[in-house]
Amino acid sequence: MAETIAVLLVDEDTDVLELTQTFLEREDDAISVTAETSAPDALDRLESEPFDCVVSDYSMPSTSGIEFLREVRDRVPGLPFFFFTGKDREEIETEAGGVQITGHVRKGTGTERYGELADEIRAAVERS
Repeated sequence: MAETIAVLLVDEDTDVLELTQTFLEREDDAISVTAETSAPDALDRLESEPFDCVVSDYSMPSTSGIEFLREVRDRVPGLPFFFFTGKDREEIETEAGGVQITGHVRKGTGTERYGELADEIRAAVERS
């Protein structure tokens, strides 16, 4: 039995959150997702529980994805951090201004994106 990969998933859209959680856990039996609908709640959760990876939307009402990324980096510097969003990677990296992003998977139609995200999460966690 593989070790559990604890993923903190952040998206303000509860439908997207539930769908992403379901598909990630279905794609990889080792992935266990904890879902939060806001960056502040996710940061609180990050303070109180250990996670192997963070997956976040980019556009959130309470804070930008980049602000959230910076907060995560301040708290847990080496934690793998992925954006799962409709925005282009280049645009996000430019705005991040050198703050390290582990990966980026574009949201869209079709379930193959969840498999790609699950594979990238596993690879990043195994490297860290």
